[in-house]
Amino acid sequence: MSSNSSHVRMTRARAFWFAQAGRLSGDRLRRRWADYGFMVLFVALVLISASASDVFFTQRNLSNLFRQIVSNGLLSLGQLVVILSGGIDLSVGSVVALGGILSAGLQQQIPLSLAILIALVSGLLVGAVNGFVIARFKLAPFIVTLATMSAVRGVVYVYSEVPQVPSNPLFRDLLGGGFIGPVPVPAIIMIIFFVLVWVFLNRTTAGRAIVGIGGNEEAVRLAGINVRAHILLAYLISGFFAALAGVLLASRLAIAQPSLGVGYELDSIAACVIGGAVLGGGGGGAIGTFGGVLILGMISNLLNLFNVQTYYQQIVKGLIIVFAVLARRKEQ
Repeated sequence: MSSNSSHVRMTRARAFWFAQAGRLSGDRLRRRWADYGFMVLFVALVLISASASDVFFTQRNLSNLFRQIVSNGLLSLGQLVVILSGGIDLSVGSVVALGGILSAGLQQQIPLSLAILIALVSGLLVGAVNGFVIARFKLAPFIVTLATMSAVRGVVYVYSEVPQVPSNPLFRDLLGGGFIGPVPVPAIIMIIFFVLVWVFLNRTTAGRAIVGIGGNEEAVRLAGINVRAHILLAYLISGFFAALAGVLLASRLAIAQPSLGVGYELDSIAACVIGGAVLGGGGGGAIGTFGGVLILGMISNLLNLFNVQTYYQQIVKGLIIVFAVLARRKEQ
C-alpha cells in the first residue's frame, strides 16, 4: 500500500515538474519573441526617421534627443532595480519635482553643491520611507508608493507654489547645457550610471540578491540573505535616481515647476517593460532598459518633429506598455 502511495506521489511530482518546465519554456519563448518585436520596432523607427525627416540625423537633433532621454533614463534605472526586486515605484515623478525644485530654489541661499546634495538626499529619504514600509510591514508597493507620490507632491507645493529659477549660472552651463565634444554632459552622466547599474546587478552580491528576491523571495530568504535590507536598498536606489533626474531636468530647463515630473512614472515603467523587465520580478536588465529608453525617446522626438500633439504620444506609450506586459506576463 505504501509503495503504491509513493508511486502516486512521484508520478504527481513528475507531472508538476514537467508542467512547470513547460510553463517556463513557454514564458521564455514568448518574451524572446517580444524582444525580437521591439528590435524590429527600433530598426523601423530608424528607417522611418531617416526617410521621413532630413533633420532627424543632424548633430543638433541627435544631441537634443540624448538630452531629452536623460531624465527618463535615470528614472528607468531606478525603476528597473525596484521591478527586479518584485516591486514598483509610482512616486518617482513626484521625487523628480522635489529634487528639481530643491536644487533650483536652495541655491539662492546656500552654495550650489550643497543645494544639489540636499536634493539628492531628499530622494534617498523618500526611497527609505518606501523601502522601510514595504519591507517591514509587507504592504503592497503599489499602494505605498502611490501614497508617497501624493505626499511628496504636496511637500513640493508647500515648499513653493511658484516656479524656482536657478540663480547660479554654473547650474545651467555645467550640467544642463554642458558638452564634452558633441556629447551633452547629462547624457554622459546617464551612460556612466547605466554601466554602474549593469555591474551592480550582474557582478555584486547585493545586485544578484535583489534580482533573486524578484524571482523567488522565499528561496532567497532560506539562503540566509536579508530580504528586508535588499528591498530597502532597491527603493533607496530608485529615490536617488529620481532626485538626480530632477536636478538634471531643472538644470536643462533652467527652471523648476512644482508640477515637474507629472506622469513620468508611466514613461519609466514603459522603458523597463520594453527592455525586457517583467512586472513582479523575474526578468530585465540595464542594457534592455537603455534600449527601451531609446525607443521611447525616438518615438517622442519623431512625433515632435512632425508637430504631433503630446496626447497622441501618451496613447502610443500606453499601447506599448499593454503589449509589452502581455508579451512578458507570467503564466499562473
